[in-house]
Amino acid sequence: MKRLSIVPGVVATLALSGVATTPVRAGGGDVAAGIIGGLAAGTIIGAAVAGPRYYAPPPPPPMYVAPACYWTRGEPVWDGYRGVWTYPPVRVCE
Repeated sequence: MKRLSIVPGVVATLALSGVATTPVRAGGGDVAAGIIGGLAAGTIIGAAVAGPRYYAPPPPPPMYVAPACYWTRGEPVWDGYRGVWTYPPVRVCE
């Protein structure tokens, strides 16, 4: 669809450039200016008509990773109310 919208502009440019021409004389750098201008116009038109560029997707954003935690038995503690040794649970995170 993009190419179809560019074609009428290119055709109109070429048609109008043929109407307003003057006789060519080799002198004073006119030929060099014409060649450089033609190359510049060709580059601009070629870049506009060229297909889209596809690049690799960006890397994923940094993510927070929760530390690995687990519950285990702690050091023995004397429970004076019940009169026994207990092992309270302790959370260990790495």
